[in-house]
Amino acid sequence: YSNFIDDLRVYVRGGTGGMGYPNLGGEGGRGGDVWFVARERTTLKSIREKYPQKRFVAGTGANSSVKALKGEKGKDCEVHVPLGISVLDDDGKQLGELNAAGERFLAARGGLGGSLATNFLPCKGQRRTVHLDLKLIADVGLVGFPNAGKSSLLSKISHAKPEIANYAFTTIQPELGKVMYADYKQISVADLPGLIEGAHANKGMGHKFLKHVERTKQLLLVVDISGFQLSIKTQFRTAFETILLLTKELELYKEELVTKPALLAINKMDLPCAKDNLDELVTQLENPQAFLHLVEEEIIPANTLEFREIIPISTYTGEGIEELKTCIRKSIDEQAEQVNEEYRKKKLLLLQTSK
Repeated sequence: YSNFIDDLRVYVRGGTGGMGYPNLGGEGGRGGDVWFVARERTTLKSIREKYPQKRFVAGTGANSSVKALKGEKGKDCEVHVPLGISVLDDDGKQLGELNAAGERFLAARGGLGGSLATNFLPCKGQRRTVHLDLKLIADVGLVGFPNAGKSSLLSKISHAKPEIANYAFTTIQPELGKVMYADYKQISVADLPGLIEGAHANKGMGHKFLKHVERTKQLLLVVDISGFQLSIKTQFRTAFETILLLTKELELYKEELVTKPALLAINKMDLPCAKDNLDELVTQLENPQAFLHLVEEEIIPANTLEFREIIPISTYTGEGIEELKTCIRKSIDEQAEQVNEEYRKKKLLLLQTSK
């Protein structure tokens, strides 16, 4: 993943409470807490660079004294983290998540100050090691095998400048771009490292890729019309087989991914025989069941993806790029309207039941 970090293990410890004052029944201040706070323009890499020890300790509570029988609370420690963070314990259990700017998660609680109940001795703060697991939040996630043209497509539809070359693994880290429209609407698109067969079992970049698909609202499959072959040792796959395989990998990793709204971009339409191959592919996609007997059983997914639109494109000539941008906008707007409609119905139902 080179410079991109999507998992960071950190130590957090709440502050120790302050000493009580036995003679006058004084109570020590409570220790400070450690909080994770979601902030935009923050990365896990910047946290690691700023805090190389990866230790976050809150302040100690003030001791009780004659001047202040109730000691002051220790200073809280706030750690700014990126949006899309899941907080996990060492066993992989999710403790919480932060998806919107300003959201807070209590990572370690401070200890109680000394009081009559504790024989005026302070308590130590909570301490533990946690994982900050980042899953990119984007409107659209580009899904495809290596060399399908995802990086070229992202550079055509947005202002992102991903590395582009004619070999399989160009994208070794996720790349985010913004598609700008005439009315200033912006849609975020994530180009993610290319899948390979067996990604669900963590082959290649497997889980490092697939976990980022989880938080995208929609999928945009990018497929090479001439088919795909990773190397001379691996089997050649037609465009139809590629779509089946991509669906299978998503499904085996997490079934819900296949239920996301999806678009299909058929790339490299500038190649010879592309038109004939496209006609054949469209026929296969219109009735996939009729062609499944021609492929190996192990690459057939339990559920096929339903594509809202199929758009032939060429990132080389620019063919179909504007149409694709329009389809992305339309699909995102329709999904937003659907979510709003469901929200309105829930509100109405709550009002009716409360009456």
